[in-house]
Amino acid sequence: MTERRITQRGLWFEEFEVDAVYEHRPGRTVTEADNVLFTTLTMNTQALHLDAAFAATQPGFWGERLVNSMFTLSTIVGLSVSQLTQGTLVANLGFSAIAFPKPLFHGDTLYAETVCTGMRESKSRPGEGVVALRHVGRNQDGDVVATADRSTLVRKQPGAD
Repeated sequence: MTERRITQRGLWFEEFEVDAVYEHRPGRTVTEADNVLFTTLTMNTQALHLDAAFAATQPGFWGERLVNSMFTLSTIVGLSVSQLTQGTLVANLGFSAIAFPKPLFHGDTLYAETVCTGMRESKSRPGEGVVALRHVGRNQDGDVVATADRSTLVRKQPGAD
């Protein structure tokens, strides 16, 4: 008897549902090391991410270092990959409406969810479709810390044409 094997993958174009909310779990608890490594790898010298003494003295701020917002954006998109686009994504076509309404701090846990906001077959690439996604990142208290609209090119299921 042959054992059945199921390989994790993202969704084919036809499997996306407009207005469906895809919750991505587990979340990701952000460490100081994550923030410092990402910030220095990307050559971001913003002291609010790196210098605790500086961050503590800034009026109108939170008295502690902030997690780099590009790390936050990258992580909410990354949390969606295994469920939505692993092996089915052709390309990211663009990002828009990116916002960071609340800060993320060391020790916070980041959770992500994605809403499919639209989809259409590609006019120029048979066997593929354009899927519009709205990513939302929340901290452990449910506060929205990041949002982003993303346009992707996704493969159709083989033999679907």
